[in-house]
Amino acid sequence: MPKRSGRAPASRALAAVAAVLTLTLSVAFSSTASADELEDRKAAIEAEKEKVHQDYEYLGEDIAETVAKLNVYKGQLPAAQQQLADAEARVDSAAGKVSALNERVALAQETHETITAQIEKDREDIAATEKAIGQIASQAYKNGGVPSTLSLMFGAKGADSLSDSLGMAEQALKGQNAAVEKLSEQNANNVNSEARLVAVADEINKLKAQAEEALMAEQSARDSAAAEKQKVDDLVAQTSAMNQELEAQKPQLQAQMATLEKESAQVTADIAEKQRVLLEEYRKREQARIDAENRAAAEEAARNNRPAPPAAAVPQPSNPSSFGLRYPVNGAPVSSGFGWRATPAGSIDFLGNGGYLHSGIDFAPSCGTPVHAPAAGHVWRADQGGGEMIGTGNRIVLNHGVVEGNALATNYYHLNSFAVSSGQWVNQGQLIGYVGSTGNSTGCHLHFETVLNGDLVDPMRLL
Repeated sequence: MPKRSGRAPASRALAAVAAVLTLTLSVAFSSTASADELEDRKAAIEAEKEKVHQDYEYLGEDIAETVAKLNVYKGQLPAAQQQLADAEARVDSAAGKVSALNERVALAQETHETITAQIEKDREDIAATEKAIGQIASQAYKNGGVPSTLSLMFGAKGADSLSDSLGMAEQALKGQNAAVEKLSEQNANNVNSEARLVAVADEINKLKAQAEEALMAEQSARDSAAAEKQKVDDLVAQTSAMNQELEAQKPQLQAQMATLEKESAQVTADIAEKQRVLLEEYRKREQARIDAENRAAAEEAARNNRPAPPAAAVPQPSNPSSFGLRYPVNGAPVSSGFGWRATPAGSIDFLGNGGYLHSGIDFAPSCGTPVHAPAAGHVWRADQGGGEMIGTGNRIVLNHGVVEGNALATNYYHLNSFAVSSGQWVNQGQLIGYVGSTGNSTGCHLHFETVLNGDLVDPMRLL
């Protein structure tokens, strides 16, 4: 959870607002959502609110819930946008299918009309052909039938008469055969056309049924897209109202953050000053020790008529892990780590710092969990943080002194109660207090800080 920092103290309100209050409108469930969707949204908001409580300690319940809703809505935005895009794509696809089917129906109807016209023409042609065959048969009957070749020869009155008779007979036969052949062909075409007409009519019926289904699908897709659009519109209004609510509280939050910033800087400065004195005293002692050792070495060399050895210097600070810190609570997970966290682009940054520093780490055990000294030291503070640090609740500050050139202090906030008092010496592992949720806190947790040589550092470097 955000805490105090040298650059930009992490008041929880600043952390919450800077990190999550984006001005970009998101998507959530609309008022027309189903009961299951509303229950899912409620559960998601409650889970997110717990996370907000863990991440942003100095945040009131109402603001935490608003921030949680914004986070949930923001998380739902990609899926909701995709659902809307999919719905719109289904509308386009359905509309395209309806259009294509309508074109096919129109083409099939045109084919149906063409075939119907062809059948009508074929019927007229068949009727004309049958009439011609009837005329040929009638003429032959009147003439006693088509004469044989022999009768034509005997009845002829000369060569020319015979020739004419044969020609007429041949033409009559050819005309009759051609008419019969044409009639057969026209009947075959008519049968084929009738079959095609049945097939086309069947296709038209199927296409019309498909077109009706496609039209219903298109309407369903349009209804779905309209519902998704309604969700977006509803959320736009909801998110706008939330942003207005948070903006209305901006002056109050700004005043609170300014106070916390000042208080945080003062406490860190107090610890830094005490550590500066400790380090100065340590260096003086070390310098006196080294000087004494150098003088003794020089005197020893003079007594033995040897050159004096090079003068030793005060050693540089060693690795701070030499303090050997243990975890202050056993088996508790770290719910929030240490470090600078940038403000997302487009968000409201109330103090203009571009982000905040979470200046410690948070452990999330249950209330009443014992807290133990991670290393031996003196209790600098064991108080309620009244006046100077209202947001910390019950707090303890342990001074672990100077070890190999490094000065270390550890801070414990929001304790339920103390097991030590100011000025007391504690050993490593000794009980010093119990986890709580005092001060400006919305859930049981322990905020643990390490101040090394006057600076807040990541406790994980030392544990």
